[in-house]
Amino acid sequence: MQWTDRIRQVKIVLLVSAVVIAAVSLVISYLLVRDLSHEERNRMVVWAEAMRSLSSADENTDIYLALKVINGNNTIPVIVLDAQGNVETYRNITIKAETAADTLRYLQQRAESMRQAGYAIDLNLTDAGQEVRPGDDYLVICYEESSMLRRLASYPYVQLGVVGLFVVVAIFALLSSKRAEQNRVWVGLSKETAHQLGTPISSLMAWTAILREAYPDDELIPEMDKDVKRLELIADRFSKIGSQPEVAREDLRPLLERTADYIRRRSSDKVVVACDMPDDPVVVDVCAPLFEWVVENLCKNAIDAMSGKGVITIRLRRETAHIIIEVSDTGKGISKRHFKTVFSPGYTTKKRGWGLGLSLAKRIVEEYHKGHIFVKSSELGVGTTFRIELHVPSDGVGAASRFSSTR
Repeated sequence: MQWTDRIRQVKIVLLVSAVVIAAVSLVISYLLVRDLSHEERNRMVVWAEAMRSLSSADENTDIYLALKVINGNNTIPVIVLDAQGNVETYRNITIKAETAADTLRYLQQRAESMRQAGYAIDLNLTDAGQEVRPGDDYLVICYEESSMLRRLASYPYVQLGVVGLFVVVAIFALLSSKRAEQNRVWVGLSKETAHQLGTPISSLMAWTAILREAYPDDELIPEMDKDVKRLELIADRFSKIGSQPEVAREDLRPLLERTADYIRRRSSDKVVVACDMPDDPVVVDVCAPLFEWVVENLCKNAIDAMSGKGVITIRLRRETAHIIIEVSDTGKGISKRHFKTVFSPGYTTKKRGWGLGLSLAKRIVEEYHKGHIFVKSSELGVGTTFRIELHVPSDGVGAASRFSSTR
C-alpha cells in the first residue's frame, strides 16, 4: 500500500474517531447538565419555601430548619426581590461596586437578566402554595446556574478542542514521518546512483583521453567528450542531492542561457526555446548544477507536453522580495485538480515515466534554495506556465527588472 493511501486512511480514521468522541461527549454532557439543572431548580424551590417559612414565621415554625436550608446554599447565586422589585437580600454573588448605589444597581440589573432567562420563582406570602394574585404580598426568588454547572456545560467544547488538537498533531506527525522517509529514500537513491555512475564515467573519461591523443583530428571525439562530461555533471548532481549542496552567488542570466542552449541542441528544430531576460544582472544564491537541472526538467517536460513541437519561453525578472523564473510552453496543459499532484512522487502521464522529475525539482527549489515552485497557470490545449520564486539576497544585490528583452 502506498504512503499516500495509508495517510488518507489514517486521516479518515482520526477524523471519524474525533467526531464520534465529540458527539458522545456532547450527548453525555447535555444529559448530565440537564439533570443537574433540574436538581438545582428543585433545590431553589426548597430554598424559596424556606424563605417563605422564615418570612411568615410563628411559634410553630421550625426556624432552625429554615435557616439551615437557606445557609446551606453555597453554590447557586440568588437575589431576592420584594413585590416592588426592591432587593431584599442576595447570596453567592461577588460584587466589586464601590458605593451602595452601585451595588443596588448591579443587583437589580443582574436580577432582571435572571428573570429574562427564566430563572425566577414567585413566592406568595399571603396564601402559601397559591399563585401570586393582585394584592398578594410576595417575593421573587431570582437565581442562575452555579459556576460548577456552567463549567460542566463548557467541558465538551474544551474536550472537542483537545481532540481536534490531537488529530491535527497526529496528522502533522504522520506527514512529517512520510516526508522524513521520502528524504531518506531520496538521499540513499541519489548517493547510490552517483556511486554507481562514478566508476564507468571515470573509465570513459580515460578512454576519451586516450582516443584524443591517438586521433587528435577526429571530429567525433570532442562530441564524445561532451557527452562524458554531461554524464559527469549528472553524477555530480546526484551526489549533491544526496548531501547538503553548497550555494554561491550567481547571475541567473547566463545560467538560464546555458540551459536554453542545451535544450536547443538536444531537441528538434520544431521546438523553439526563447529567453526573456533583463539587461541587468539578476543575482541570487543558488547551487548552479542543481538549479540548471530544475530548469532542464521543466523544459524537457514542456517538450513532452508539446509532443516535440511548439514554443518554450524562459522568463526572468526581479521583484521587490523575490526573483521570478517562469517556464511556459504551448503544450496540452494541466487540469486544475492536478496543479499540486504533479509534484507528488510517482505522478506521471508518460507510459515509461518514473514521476520523479518534478518531485526532485520541488525538493531542490524548496529545501535547498528555500524557494517555491508551483503551476502558475495552465489551460488545456493551450499551454502551462511553471513559476519558481527565490528570495532576493539579504544585501539586495540584483537589478530591479521586468521582462524586457527576448534573446
